[in-house]
Amino acid sequence: MRLDMNQDRRAKSRFGICRELRYKLLEEGMILESGLGHTIDIGSGGVAFTADRRLKRGAFLELSISWPVLLDESCPMRLSIFGRVLRSDDERAVCSVDKYEFRTQARVFHNAQPVRSDSMLQRWANAIRRGNLRSGTASA
Repeated sequence: MRLDMNQDRRAKSRFGICRELRYKLLEEGMILESGLGHTIDIGSGGVAFTADRRLKRGAFLELSISWPVLLDESCPMRLSIFGRVLRSDDERAVCSVDKYEFRTQARVFHNAQPVRSDSMLQRWANAIRRGNLRSGTASA
């Protein structure tokens, strides 16, 4: 299945930006997949990005996106986004933006670290499941 990028399903505006990203996919309380890609566009309601495989619709997802602006003109930043996969095909995916935060990052890109079992993604997904937080799963 190929996503029809001409069909506009967005409730909010998006802005074209191509940035390196890493993603982690959570299913049944465990991080099952991680991968690399690039953003296609981003907005307050969702992110479209490249993925090297089809991602399961509805799965909890954390994106870690390199940010183009330095903090205090010297410190690299990453934008961490927590959401759910809204749709996906073999090359692209779209996720909601339910929570986000900016984090500082190392000056040199390091290969992915071993996946920890107590990740922020898992804590956020558990809070959504318990009903302590609301998920923004509107069409992005």
